[in-house]
Amino acid sequence: MAKPMRLGHIVLRVRDLEESERFYANVLGLHVTNKRPGSMTFMSAGDSSSHELAMVPVAADAPGPEDDRVGLFHFAWEMESFEALKELYQHMKDENVNIGGIGDHGISIGVYFFDPDGNQIEVFYEMPKSDWPEDGDLFSGDFPLKLEETADATA
Repeated sequence: MAKPMRLGHIVLRVRDLEESERFYANVLGLHVTNKRPGSMTFMSAGDSSSHELAMVPVAADAPGPEDDRVGLFHFAWEMESFEALKELYQHMKDENVNIGGIGDHGISIGVYFFDPDGNQIEVFYEMPKSDWPEDGDLFSGDFPLKLEETADATA
């Protein structure tokens, strides 16, 4: 059976297209790859993809996201290293980004935060597969380093 290679992109509905573009550029360093003014913006973290994120505007008073509805819980961006995650975490704190928390997932650690529309996003670092436990739940246990204890060292 044929199967997908990986998730290609996500499309978000946003209340203010320009504000969301500024947020994703400033906080995550994404760059615009294509724009349809007033109707759609495409953004990417790298140069090898046309986009990983696309945004379409909805009304300024549009409801959501809501915790008790079916739909997106969060989406995640993988960081190249634990040091890069620490640096981005400090940048988010410096920019007063609404940070929801830090998740220790055993083989990975993630920082959860919210965009201007309340969409939850995660940035995470995952250990190399060679360091994963051979038995048991991949997502239990303790990540070897703690983000809060080491984040200030990157400033």
